[in-house]
Formats: sequence, structure tokens, C-alpha cells
Amino acid sequence: MLLFSMLIAGSFSFGRLIAGDIDPIALTTMRFVLAALILGVYLVVTRKFHILDYRRPWRFFVLGGFFGAYFVLMFFALRLSSSLSLSVIFTTMPLMAAMLDRLFFRRASSATVWTALMIGAVGACWVVFDGSWTALTTLSIGLGEILFFAATFSHATYAVLIPRMRLDEEIFATGFGVALSATVILMVIFWSRVAETDWTGLSLQVWSTLIYLVVMATVLTLGLITFAASKLPSAKVTAYTYLTPFWVVLLDSILGQELPALIVLFGGIPISLALMVLFLEKS
Repeated sequence: MLLFSMLIAGSFSFGRLIAGDIDPIALTTMRFVLAALILGVYLVVTRKFHILDYRRPWRFFVLGGFFGAYFVLMFFALRLSSSLSLSVIFTTMPLMAAMLDRLFFRRASSATVWTALMIGAVGACWVVFDGSWTALTTLSIGLGEILFFAATFSHATYAVLIPRMRLDEEIFATGFGVALSATVILMVIFWSRVAETDWTGLSLQVWSTLIYLVVMATVLTLGLITFAASKLPSAKVTAYTYLTPFWVVLLDSILGQELPALIVLFGGIPISLALMVLFLEKS
């Protein structure tokens, strides 16, 4: 999950650079097409493809629907908001996951975990509202942030459901099922937008970012979160997302992006505290 947080940070910083150059739905669809292709070839070559792994196919469509919705909403949001702001919203995923776990599966978390999650959420709100009490009290939040809250909820739902919907198949077999199902859903609903995209006219930067998104931020992260979710409670799995904003700040500075005001960065203090508590919590 530490590696997961780093790879996800790249999707924010690099995705921001091309958000206005390609239709987010077309980009997400191609992302899943290529991810499914890579995973399918891997499973066949390594002789790990077994048709029985795909019994009860409805579960892959449920997971693929939530995972696909996250990426579509994310790239719409990146057109409207900063990569840092969205990455901080992403840190609310542990709280969402813990609440969903409790609501639907009666899975309890300790008081320490709940306290840490609330502290982290406070830090996230501080950054989202630019450290402004006025902005917070008047709920001054942009459309990009609203869209990404919905995206984060979708990702949290995916993280909660995957350990319960995955049977005994190999990790990348699950990833293949999810990627293929997401591809089918997006193709059926948005085929016209995919077909209308001028794929040959896209810049090298768009294709380079797409390759990163497919290999690093889709194929690898699918495997990482699937493995982690089988070993850790949902709240702890998603707790590592608290590190994402720090990687984003580092990447944005390397890419020449303007850093936020110092008062905004103070939101990292409660986020860091929440992360430390969750790291040390053993239950």
C-alpha cells in the first residue's frame, strides 16, 4: 500500500497535465482496454488463466463499475481542480471505507482507528478549503471537489467489496476480470465518445501518460490493493492514501507546478498524525 500511494500520486500529477487534451471517458476506456489486454496476455503466458476463476461474473461487473466510475470522475475533476486538492480529498477514503464496512458488514474498528480517521479528515478539509475558516463555514467548494468526493466514495466501495467478492482466483485474475468488465461497461454506455476520439492525433505526452496510467496506476495498483485487502482491514488498507498528497506535492514541484500557500500545507500535520496512529495500531 506504500507503493500504491506513490503510484496513485502519479496519476494525479501526470493526469492533470493531459486532462484537457482528451475526453476523460475515452481515456478511461482505453486505459481499461489496455489493462485488460496486458493482464490477459500475462495470465495466458504464465498458464494462470482458468475459466473457472470467472464463475459468478456479475461480481466483476459490480467491481468494474465502481472502479471505472472512480477514474471517469477523477479526470473530469482534474479539469476543474488542482492535483493537490484532489489528492487530499482522496485521503477521506479510509473514513468512507470504515463507515461502509461498519454499515454493511458490521465490521468494527477500534476507537483509536476511528479517532485517527477523524483527525485525518480534519486535515483533508483544511487543505480542500485552502485553510480558510470562511470558505469552510460557507461551504465554498468547487464542482471539481464535489465530483471527486463522489469518485473517492466509489473507490472506497470498491476497496470494501473486493475482499468479499473475490473467491479463490489469483490476484491478477481478479484484476483481469475487473478491467475487462469495466471495459465492457464503458464501451456499451459511451461507445460514441470513444469512436469520436482522434487517437492518431494525440500528443506524445498524452500517450506517455496513458501508458503510465495503464501499467503503473491500473495494472499494478489493482494487484496491490487486491493483495492488501486480503491481509488488512479496509480502514488500514486505505489509510496509506494519507501519504498520497505528500507524493503529489513532491511530483508537482518536480514538474514545475506552483506550490500551495504555507497555511494550506499545515493541513498535512493532522494527516501525518492520523497516519502515524494507524501505522502503530495493531488491531
